[in-house]
Amino acid sequence: MKRIRKYWPPIMILIIFETVAVTLWLTKNNLFYLFNFSYIGLSISLGMFLFIRKYKHARRIVQLLVGLYMLVYLGLICNENMQIEGFWYYFFTGVFEAATIHYAVAKIFGPLIFGRGWCGYACWTAMVLDFLPYKVPEQPRKKIGWIRYITFTLSLAFVAALFLAKVGKMESIMFWAFIIGNAVYYIVGIALAFAFRDNRAFCKYICPITVFLKPMSYFSLIRIQCKTDLCVHCGKCRRVCPMDVDVTDNSRKRENGTDCILCMECVKSCPKNAL
Repeated sequence: MKRIRKYWPPIMILIIFETVAVTLWLTKNNLFYLFNFSYIGLSISLGMFLFIRKYKHARRIVQLLVGLYMLVYLGLICNENMQIEGFWYYFFTGVFEAATIHYAVAKIFGPLIFGRGWCGYACWTAMVLDFLPYKVPEQPRKKIGWIRYITFTLSLAFVAALFLAKVGKMESIMFWAFIIGNAVYYIVGIALAFAFRDNRAFCKYICPITVFLKPMSYFSLIRIQCKTDLCVHCGKCRRVCPMDVDVTDNSRKRENGTDCILCMECVKSCPKNAL
């Protein structure tokens, strides 16, 4: 029974995604949603299963399965702008489809359950950045997180301006905005990683989506918890954390707490299994 119990997390994640998949399929009368959310749920559940089995590349497999699906299939093949500009586009048109559903599930309401798990397991930008050499930050965190609010505002202003100007061929513009936007994100993300010696510098300072993710993640149900009676304060968990989170503090106000991407590096490094 104990052996089965440890597999409950991936089972529960699969059930949640399957519930969303079936609900959207029936309410929207579109088989795509059944495939889409079933695929993502299966991918994430597989990664969690592999992590429980102590396979060291478990998270990377999920990143590639989901990230490439979102980038290549939905973005390049289906011409869906899955970046924040696509969300604003559908939001302004009043259409609850593709990007708006994705944002609602993964980046607005979903983080109330799994925090910034999206950033750790499904983001196609971070999927590439995590291949860079600075998996653990080599410099102190910079106080420039305010830049994310500028990029967030610019993305909103860009789409709003297109609507106000009544520009034609909006779908074509959104597709090219997806292509160009991703190219810019990768260039800036890679440049920042090498400049700050930190693969996740883009996530910490530039990414506009964190404006949605951070406040919702504060209330997330799934969190890294520390068994304080077992903790020996060796500091290993802090040293391996790519997001500079103090996981030994169980309060919701812990340092950089809303930046946790549930990568589990701290859990794997703890010598006392206190996390």
